[in-house]
Amino acid sequence: MATTSPMASRLKSSFTSSLTRKLVVPKGISGAPFIFSPGKTRTPCFTVKAVQSDKPTFQVIQPINGDPFIGSLETPITSSPLIAWYLSNLPAYRTAVNPLLRGIEVGLAHGFLLVGPFVKAGPLRNTAVAGQAGSLAAAGLVIILSICLTMYGVASFNESEPSTAPSLTLTGRKKEPDQLQTAEGWAKFSGGFFFGGISGVIWAYFLLYVLDLPYYVK
Repeated sequence: MATTSPMASRLKSSFTSSLTRKLVVPKGISGAPFIFSPGKTRTPCFTVKAVQSDKPTFQVIQPINGDPFIGSLETPITSSPLIAWYLSNLPAYRTAVNPLLRGIEVGLAHGFLLVGPFVKAGPLRNTAVAGQAGSLAAAGLVIILSICLTMYGVASFNESEPSTAPSLTLTGRKKEPDQLQTAEGWAKFSGGFFFGGISGVIWAYFLLYVLDLPYYVK
């Protein structure tokens, strides 16, 4: 019978001792350490505990007015006075202004700004009629958007029904419901958008190609 060499015996004893050695318990987990036994299988059991920090944390995002049932969040951006002032001055949120005037304002901005992209990126951009073609394309898009606004108003609001806008603010203050959220108000807004959009296109064409001002978009 062959005898075992001293080197093999040393490796065998080292391997057995490493298996039976207790492992170090990881930080943050309390409980009995894991034990590896060559002849016995043991199910490890440990407990995870959440450690509460002594330093309180500051929540920068929270439900608006502390009410989670409103469905809106209050963040440092949406709650800042600058953002609130900017949003309150947009035509869609100026409830004291007639819907017709609000539609004209929105239409003027869209019609005036749509001419440039159509002139510079339209299919006739390298021809002598690029300005006329771009202006007509912008006017056509304004007409399409006006038809879409009319279709939305017909599908969303019924004639002679009150406004669907809330009559209370988040703080509980009563206010007059926005007349834009009615069939009549939306019809005025759509008509104002069409008139303002066409006027914006005509004004942009007049500045570019009638007064012949040195604009880059020409």
